[in-house]
Amino acid sequence: MSGEKKWYAVYTKPRWEKKVFERLQNEELEAYCPQNRVRKKWSDRIKWVEEPLFKSYVFVKVAEEEMTRVRMVNGVVNFVYWLGKPAVVKHREIEVIRKFLNNYSEVQALPLDIKTDSRVTIQRGALMDKNARIIKVLKNKVQVVIESIGYTLVALIDKSNLSMIEE
Repeated sequence: MSGEKKWYAVYTKPRWEKKVFERLQNEELEAYCPQNRVRKKWSDRIKWVEEPLFKSYVFVKVAEEEMTRVRMVNGVVNFVYWLGKPAVVKHREIEVIRKFLNNYSEVQALPLDIKTDSRVTIQRGALMDKNARIIKVLKNKVQVVIESIGYTLVALIDKSNLSMIEE
């Protein structure tokens, strides 16, 4: 009996995203390699090309028992790990990427730059939708100050539960 299939990110050899995506599909595994349409300029011409949005990453939807098959695909380095386990990517996040790429061209994927004094919104948990200010950045967590109800609450929150507030 097959287990529940979940989306995972796999790390690929540099510049192998499209090859790995194709090979995963050839193995009849559901995969997604978000591609961005960008304009490239050479000395003699300008051309629109499809480039992977996330360098060295491809997404794959598999059950746990299929993970070994994924690792055996030429070009796959390994799964992306978070807290000692292969990182699960939420289905709705994959859909957001798909919709975003359908609506916009020349998109850039930039890592979240969490620094002291950054303003963030907490995405999950008891403090969901509260705004906070970062007071300390640790490895996978940040210490934030939530200034509400007339008190300053200090909480240690996982970085994955935050989104930046544009200043």
